[in-house]
Amino acid sequence: MINLKSHDGKEITGSQIRAARALVRWSAKELAQAAEVGVATVSRAEVEGGRATVTIANLKAIRLALEGAGIEFIAENGGGVGVRFKDPT
Repeated sequence: MINLKSHDGKEITGSQIRAARALVRWSAKELAQAAEVGVATVSRAEVEGGRATVTIANLKAIRLALEGAGIEFIAENGGGVGVRFKDPT
């Protein structure tokens, strides 16, 4: 398998994945199940503080699973990347 980095403006960092998982109180196994990826893939995505080095498809699956759980990823905008719960309205 070749590891790729996404450059589509929707890329997220390993730190964001760890923080998002903490916000929704999911274990790595629970995120893996929700994203339909392996636990090792989640661990590999979270290990780096910068851009997650997993396949684009796996990164998208992780992102969509966390967004489905109510997470919003905040892009670099001068203040740094982050995560928060989506506004429910």
